[in-house]
Amino acid sequence: MEIENASQLFSALGQSSRLAVLKALVKAGPAGLRAGVLAEQHGVPAPTMSFHLKELNRAGLVQPRRDGRSVFYAADYGGLRDLIDFLLADCCQGDRRLCGPYVIKESA
Repeated sequence: MEIENASQLFSALGQSSRLAVLKALVKAGPAGLRAGVLAEQHGVPAPTMSFHLKELNRAGLVQPRRDGRSVFYAADYGGLRDLIDFLLADCCQGDRRLCGPYVIKESA
C-alpha cells in the first residue's frame, strides 16, 4: 500500500459516523448488517447512511451484498488488514520483542 492509498482510507475514517459504522461491522462479523439497521443503530437518516457506506466501500473498507431488496454491508477484512499492515510494516524497526506478530517486513 502506498501513502496515497492509506491517506484515502484515513480520509474515509476521518468522519465519526463512518468510524462507528466500521467498528459495528467489524463486530458483526462476515454476515454484516443491513444498511437500514446501521442507520437505526447510529441515529442517522437512511440517505446519510447510504452516503457513508458508499464512501467506506469506495475506500475498500466495506463490501455490500444484496439479498432481495435488502443490502447488507460487511467489513472488508482484507482492506482493513492492508491498512494495519501498512501502519505496522516497519514497527519498532522490525524488533519482534516490541511488535510481536505485527512485524510484516523483515529487517534486511
